[in-house]
Amino acid sequence: MNALRNKVQLIGNVGNDPEIKNFDNGKKNAQLTIATHERYTNDKGEKVEQTEWHRVIAWGKTAELIEKYVVKGKEIAVEGKLTHRSYDDKNGEKRYVTEVVVNEILLLSK
Repeated sequence: MNALRNKVQLIGNVGNDPEIKNFDNGKKNAQLTIATHERYTNDKGEKVEQTEWHRVIAWGKTAELIEKYVVKGKEIAVEGKLTHRSYDDKNGEKRYVTEVVVNEILLLSK
């Protein structure tokens, strides 16, 4: 059952060109957003589309694949774990971030 703990799978469209960071130690990081869509009919018979945005981060070889092949609008599938972190912004206010740390990616559209 451990394989099912803190596992996230998303299929969606990339909302922005990935932001790539190269660190002094040779590590690479990719950050992007993915939009997932849900479509349903409400009680009144109206069609409703709901979009959720997800922050995604990848490291190492996965970040290199993203840098090479992923652009805004591309449909991708990712699998990873959900993480939460906080930081103090430039005004000293505490900010909270939830992101998916990707360990696998699948390119779906051309």
